[in-house]
Amino acid sequence: MSDFKDYRIAVLLPCHNEAIAIAGVVKSYKDALPEATIYVYDNCSSDNTAEIAEKAGAVVRHEPQKGKGNVVRRMFADIDADIYLMSDGDETYEATAAPKLVSLLIENNLDMVVGTRAPDDHLAVSRAGHRIGNEFLTRTVTTIFGKGFTDMLSGYRAFSRRFVKSFPAMATGFETETEITIHALSMNMPTGEVATRYFERPEGSTSKLNTYRDGFRILGTIVRLLEHEKPLAFFGSIASLLALLSLGLAIPLFDTYLATGLVPRVPTAILVTGMMILSFVSLTCGIILNSASRAHIENKRLCYLSYNPVRRCHK
Repeated sequence: MSDFKDYRIAVLLPCHNEAIAIAGVVKSYKDALPEATIYVYDNCSSDNTAEIAEKAGAVVRHEPQKGKGNVVRRMFADIDADIYLMSDGDETYEATAAPKLVSLLIENNLDMVVGTRAPDDHLAVSRAGHRIGNEFLTRTVTTIFGKGFTDMLSGYRAFSRRFVKSFPAMATGFETETEITIHALSMNMPTGEVATRYFERPEGSTSKLNTYRDGFRILGTIVRLLEHEKPLAFFGSIASLLALLSLGLAIPLFDTYLATGLVPRVPTAILVTGMMILSFVSLTCGIILNSASRAHIENKRLCYLSYNPVRRCHK
């Protein structure tokens, strides 16, 4: 039995049409974290998810803007607690592991702990497209923003108050986990991971994640945050590509000019010149925006530091 009576813990469960599973999920988290308040945020459900959750003992609230990112933004803004545990309402995450996530967060004074799904469970339960997409996107973020997490798209996470209240949530859909992950990495926050079980959905329950649509939205979020957080790398890459293409097209022109003293392919010469100019423009944009980005990151850091780390409260 966990003992976190000196902390205000909020369990956050965003839900859309989870009437089949939500009662069991609420009960399992009440058993795992009896000190916590369970919040179910109903997101435009067409079934009786909200009524069932309320009967199970959860505090039920509603978010009319459809999309998990909209729900996360509302939850983080509305709820006041010392520790936040976010999970899904579909009974796929291991509720009994919740005390491990919270304990690691407290003992190591972390800002986020991710419940990573066991590879064997993920392989047995998830669709192939989801697994492949998760691995690809996790490796992409690791390559760009640095090594951080092994399961970037896990929806099972514990947060400190200073993470939640300083997180500028902008995502509207399932790309919210990507935004959360990159925020932690770009701010170099202390984080951790706990291996957890991952279960199949109850019979009759279906996933709301669209493999291709949401996969491309997540990839777009990565590109957007790269441009926002690391503009010099983003625009520098574009500048390098344009410069290489320009030089590649220019080499035959130089060979012809050295041999004959003529430039017979004038349109190609104009294209080469234009691409090289664009390359320098792109690099200049990256340098200028990098200075602005540093100021932006410093402001986010100051906002983050304005909140206390996880500490005991006296109720």
